[in-house]
Amino acid sequence: MIDNPRSPRVRAVAKLAKRDHRADTGLFLVEGPQSVGEALAWRPDLVVDLFATPVALDRHPALASAARGADIDVEYVTDQVLDAMADTVTPQGVIAVCRMFPTALKDVFGAAPRLVAILEEVRDPGNAGTIIRAADAAGADAVILSGRSVDPFNPKVVRSTTGSLFHVPVTTGVELADVVDRAREAGVRVIAADIRGEDLLAARRAGVLDSPTAWLFGNEARGLTDEARALAERAITVPIYGRAESMNLATAASVCLYESAFALRP
Repeated sequence: MIDNPRSPRVRAVAKLAKRDHRADTGLFLVEGPQSVGEALAWRPDLVVDLFATPVALDRHPALASAARGADIDVEYVTDQVLDAMADTVTPQGVIAVCRMFPTALKDVFGAAPRLVAILEEVRDPGNAGTIIRAADAAGADAVILSGRSVDPFNPKVVRSTTGSLFHVPVTTGVELADVVDRAREAGVRVIAADIRGEDLLAARRAGVLDSPTAWLFGNEARGLTDEARALAERAITVPIYGRAESMNLATAASVCLYESAFALRP
């Protein structure tokens, strides 16, 4: 039982909430039974350490079983220690430390993807995580974070994906022009989600979404720059039929990704 919240090991885990420490160590935090369970189920090879309170492990016996099946030891900690490790204000009693596993850009497009989400300058962790989750649900082949987008291994992003981070390849630290070049070489059409674009439903009826597509989503507040938009083959907008001034980025991205998913399936 680890019971000292100020021990060097506890502090080392807590530091993973900071980007520079993640970059130095190649490790990141996974919090909560849902996300930790997905890590154990899909990528147990990435799990370096697994911490839990006795109460939490009793409440989620499947986690203990999955850890045993992956030959991963669970280290018991007190509530105070878990609080000190966690990024959340009210942690759920389970934390894993995992190795970061970004996918190379060449590998994304070398795998002949049919549906990709590109996030250009997306800064909000909740939006980024929700788009990763939506991309996973829509059957996308990858999510690419370009420019100065948020780190996909940020604790808030990881929590927002609710485990989808372990299901779909994620690429980060790349420039948009390079992404577009790779997409074109692979025969993937880049479509910008932009309010100045053509109507989404009209585009789908015209067969625009029937071929492999990489959707390009811009910054939450500013959208895409003219330069970024010009890199795309065309622009499409999600129509607003009610009185809403605008649509949340993650919501719009979900609609776009699902429209492509519908079009790509017979």
